[in-house]
Amino acid sequence: MTDKRIYQIGLTMINGVGDILARHLLQTLGDAEAVFAEKKPLLEKVPGIGSHIAAEIKRPEILQRAEKELAFIEKNNISCYYLADTDYPLRLRECPDAPVLFYFKGNTDLDATRIISVVGTRNATEYGRGLTESLIKDLAETIPGLLVVSGLAYGIDICAHRSALRSQLPTVAVLAHGLDRIYPSSHRNTAVELLESGGLLTDFPSGTEPDRPNFLRRNRIVAGMSDCTIVVESAEKGGSLVTADIAFSYGRDVCSFPGRVGDNHSKGCNNLIRQNKAGLITSADDLISALCWDIQATATPVQAELPFFDTDISTPEQNPVLAIMRTQNEIHINELALALDMPVHQLSTQLFELEISGKIKVLPGNIYKLS
Repeated sequence: MTDKRIYQIGLTMINGVGDILARHLLQTLGDAEAVFAEKKPLLEKVPGIGSHIAAEIKRPEILQRAEKELAFIEKNNISCYYLADTDYPLRLRECPDAPVLFYFKGNTDLDATRIISVVGTRNATEYGRGLTESLIKDLAETIPGLLVVSGLAYGIDICAHRSALRSQLPTVAVLAHGLDRIYPSSHRNTAVELLESGGLLTDFPSGTEPDRPNFLRRNRIVAGMSDCTIVVESAEKGGSLVTADIAFSYGRDVCSFPGRVGDNHSKGCNNLIRQNKAGLITSADDLISALCWDIQATATPVQAELPFFDTDISTPEQNPVLAIMRTQNEIHINELALALDMPVHQLSTQLFELEISGKIKVLPGNIYKLS
């Protein structure tokens, strides 16, 4: 029997198929293996595919590359997280462009009760480094299990990782390349330390170079994994502002430290605050207050806060989506979202899970019905 992960990995290696189109293929055809098994004429009829991408899907080299990647991750004890798997991080699953599959090497809970992303300029000043160190040190004293996410880059990123390690907090680095290398190489020792309590995460296969577009693409994962993205220090333009914009688009919290008026290293932060895209913070206490974290209360698991994403809730009596669909023969996704008072992008994730598990069917035009 062929390992199903070969098809899942292969789905991410098809030229012209990104995460959103891959989701559409899965919703239409059922699973990754079915995508590769489908005949080319039928693939061409799937909206968004056409003859060119259908030809790419049928190339035998795709699955050959996927087999090699599977051998690589098994040899190096790398975990593979697939969107339909139950252990796929719940926060990330909510994002409409979440990676269909990603790789993780390390030792931490990617569904930790509280997660923050800390980002900023690569040209950090003493002011920015000091803010980062103080923030994480103070948070560690109050929230021992906090997971810190960043990008292992120069400046604020590496400062955040090293501050977390010193404070004995788990920390995850999201990479813009495969797990067969570390960039920049000067951060290799820190990357190795991360593996003990934290880890390295990427949606790029081995052999992928740290090209510029990859850094922008990985920012969606940095933003999507956490409850809040914190911009410590940023010029008027930069990758950290892209991350903040993505987090804002996801409906996640964004916070930023202000800088002096006219300071080029803080123009981006001041702009975020002025545009009401980020809350102003000056300390760990400010952040805890802004996020309404009750640090005295017993932590509630993320799964308990997001019952809609529990695929074990399989009957109409247990699942509000199925309960509504039972009363109507067919229903459009917008009507369903309105009835549930739920954002469409969150509802799409649950509908995808219910479809994968065979409980519902999707019809043309985003119309759904019970199986």
